[in-house]
Amino acid sequence: MRNDLFASIDMGTNSFKLLIVQANPSGRFLPLLNLKEPSILGRGSSSSSSSIISDQSRLLSLHSLKKFNEVIRTHHVPIHHTRCVATASVRAAENQIQFVESVKETVGLEVEVLSGEQEARLAYLGVLQFLPLFEKLVLNVDIGGGSTEFVIGKRGEIAFSCSLKLGHVTLTQKFGDHGENGTEKVLKMREYIRMVIKESGLSQKVKESGFEISVGSSGTIRAIEKAIFCGYAGEFVDKEVLFRECKKEWRFTKEDLRKVVDRLCSGEKREKIRRNGFFKRRSESIVAGAVLLEEIFELLGIEEMDVSGYGLGVGVISETLAKVFDGYNFNANARWCSVMQLATRFDENKRMSTAVLCAGIARDIFEGLRTCDEPVDNDFRLAVPLDHKDLEYLEAACLLHNVGLFLGEKGYHKQSYSIIMNGNHLCGYSAEEVKVSTIYPAYL
Repeated sequence: MRNDLFASIDMGTNSFKLLIVQANPSGRFLPLLNLKEPSILGRGSSSSSSSIISDQSRLLSLHSLKKFNEVIRTHHVPIHHTRCVATASVRAAENQIQFVESVKETVGLEVEVLSGEQEARLAYLGVLQFLPLFEKLVLNVDIGGGSTEFVIGKRGEIAFSCSLKLGHVTLTQKFGDHGENGTEKVLKMREYIRMVIKESGLSQKVKESGFEISVGSSGTIRAIEKAIFCGYAGEFVDKEVLFRECKKEWRFTKEDLRKVVDRLCSGEKREKIRRNGFFKRRSESIVAGAVLLEEIFELLGIEEMDVSGYGLGVGVISETLAKVFDGYNFNANARWCSVMQLATRFDENKRMSTAVLCAGIARDIFEGLRTCDEPVDNDFRLAVPLDHKDLEYLEAACLLHNVGLFLGEKGYHKQSYSIIMNGNHLCGYSAEEVKVSTIYPAYL
């Protein structure tokens, strides 16, 4: 078993997600594998506060979890480094205990059914691994399929948290898809969202606590940010324009969001085709998710929102790292965050997986060289000692070397060099360190 490997399984309403990372005692980690399986746990009645997980849903869930468990074993992740958590749909299920027991008996996984407050906290911890916000008073919003979690935190500590039964899947079920009588359905949906938020007292609590910055950490919010980044509300933006501008902010404004919502709710037939092509599987519930987010902006006084590429799954792993590594703190990745932001922005999933694999191989070679304390055949010794910073530069170079492929293969290495050197993306690194990270691949 590899003691530096960690895994999390997030059993969500809309999908099950598996994340495997390679970590070191400093807390810096590389995401080795991301897998997602569609879930039908949320495909039930939204008219009551609880539901039943059907036999069909249970069998499909067990099938997905078996696949995940096999992948975890293939990667030799220690069982005590693996956590499986369930969220809103399992939390609200009347047959929750029976479902959890069937997972244990059939798959061998212990399922932790998170409370809404626990889910909110873990999403916040995930955010701290992607955005350098440890010292900020953060309002984090995580829109799921069956619920939405809110948390206000600073330095890894929670000041306030809340979970509301407002999810993009359950709202879509309750009010239907955006088709016939779409405008009327959206108005009713808005009224319902406002009622739930106002009755919860959330707006007043957020006002009393205050916040310095708001962050969104869910797949729905990331999809909306991507739509804004790619110009979904108007004409799609040319890749060269995006790349030339070196846009680094994972952020959008209230006005940006309004334009996307207006486009999604236009009711035009061609817009539905466009929406399906852009959002793919998420298209069936993206209207509800976008309308919900717009109401949250309005009721909580949010003018601008940062977006995290990490959420609950990474938060689960971060909490495990804190238990395994002495002295680990949730700000360990502050500098590394900017590397991951840049790599994630311009590398699609397949290229990102390849880059991570390259980084893993480079790390093994590096560790092998670093252990060469004694001469080999009396004629070899490392001329320059290697330390943890050298490893960080090497891993950063592996992740960023191919970002230029965003524009195509021709001359991509020059594009990569240009954006790394001139984009001011790598926060916390000196100019010399940034330059080192661009030339390290030459030594591989």
